[in-house]
Amino acid sequence: MTTGSSSTSRTASGGTISTFKGRERALRADRLGTGGLLLSVLAATAPLMVVAGVMPTTFAVMGIVGQPLLFVVLGVVLILFSVGYAEMSRHVHNAGAFYAYISRGLGGTAGASAALVALVAYNALQVGIYGIFGFEVSGLLATYADLEVAWWIPALLAVLAVGTLGRLKIDVNARVLGVLLLIEVVLVVVFDIAAVADPGAQGLSLRAFDPETLTGAGVGTALCFCIAAFLGFEQAPVYAEETSRPHVLVPRVMFLAVGGVAVFFALSSWALTVATGPDEIVGTAREQSAGLLFFLTESRLGGAFTDVLHVLFVTGMFAALLSFHNVVARYAFAMGREGLLPAAFGRASGSSGAPGTGSLLQTAVSAVVVIGFAVADDKPNGDPTQPVLHLFTWGGNIGALGVIVLMAAASFSVVAFFVRRGAAGTQGVRLATSTVAGVALLVIAGYTVKDFDVLVGAGPGSSLSWILPGIIGLAAAGGLVQGLVLRTRAPERHARIGQGNEAFQLDKEASS
Repeated sequence: MTTGSSSTSRTASGGTISTFKGRERALRADRLGTGGLLLSVLAATAPLMVVAGVMPTTFAVMGIVGQPLLFVVLGVVLILFSVGYAEMSRHVHNAGAFYAYISRGLGGTAGASAALVALVAYNALQVGIYGIFGFEVSGLLATYADLEVAWWIPALLAVLAVGTLGRLKIDVNARVLGVLLLIEVVLVVVFDIAAVADPGAQGLSLRAFDPETLTGAGVGTALCFCIAAFLGFEQAPVYAEETSRPHVLVPRVMFLAVGGVAVFFALSSWALTVATGPDEIVGTAREQSAGLLFFLTESRLGGAFTDVLHVLFVTGMFAALLSFHNVVARYAFAMGREGLLPAAFGRASGSSGAPGTGSLLQTAVSAVVVIGFAVADDKPNGDPTQPVLHLFTWGGNIGALGVIVLMAAASFSVVAFFVRRGAAGTQGVRLATSTVAGVALLVIAGYTVKDFDVLVGAGPGSSLSWILPGIIGLAAAGGLVQGLVLRTRAPERHARIGQGNEAFQLDKEASS
């Protein structure tokens, strides 16, 4: 067969699917080992952004001392989720991980819906970070260089830089992400040690791990805040096609990521309570807001360390931007290869093996959104922080809701996948853990929608409380419509949903 041509092959159900040949239809394999894959996914968790931003916000807004225990609880839930999710990764190697898994378990129409939700959710997560990134860089320039620069200027420069890196080889990206991530982790660990060595008035109290600290109406919303800190670990299967042994490396990295993140964030949030004292953490967080970590390092580690921390806070956000960019580009690649987006998105760049068109799409979306919020910022007598903070909180929470919904759907798709294959008897433990995780994630999704006004800082009667989560609902509905239309009018394309990598491998074997 001629490279670049197409043919058909049989699905497990007996239908036909179109397949693609040629290196441009596959992401370049053997680019990532365990270390590179782990660093790529952990970079999205942005540890310094979580410790300096998410944790103080959770303490201040929800008034719950037991945040460290919440990270332990969520770690258990996500480990249960990962048991089935990782097993699926041994059977399905596709850059469109979530929607590919959902397609295999719940059908192509559900997969089309999941694909659009994933594309919207990860775009929202990534673009939202540009807001806080530009805001922080603008503040750093004003403080240390005496330069007044509008937030959207560094944000747009970051869009350009991320877009450029996103078109390079993924192993180059992994090295950039790895350096930034390791520096962040070291600095947070230094603070943790300093807090333990110089605790507040209550000493090395373990009260933050007391279940009684989790009573009250704010626990559900606090779970929504904290689960956002884990986002990134679920991206490991997205890179499966670019690893040498995906059936081994992807599950290994997922468990390392979830376990490592849970322990790291539980200990770091506990260190914050130790530094102030459990009785004072909520009041201090409300007083210092996002400056809590820097306030505590100033007194223990000095001004120079705090200045470095401010700079690394920004570079950590850049690492998260690049990580989410890579994921969005690969989802677009998988969707293009399987007919859910134009075919141009399903071609990898010849030189780097990266999904070039998907990378360009994500860069364009980011630029348009940043420019839109910049225009909204250009109003006399307005609060200059509002557009940028809205971009961050709106994008972050829309994206988090979308990923939580995808994880819940993926949990149930694992059950359906193995039941349909007649493997329920041999996969009983995985089916049980996936069911428990799916139910738990649905509960968290429900709390997220219910308390969306709190998450985005809107009033109880604000229309934003249904408009913003409605974006995920519209994406899900739009994907369902696309799936139904394809099933009726183009059954061959519908059968391809979620089969991209498998179909391509079959075609490669036929052409060799």
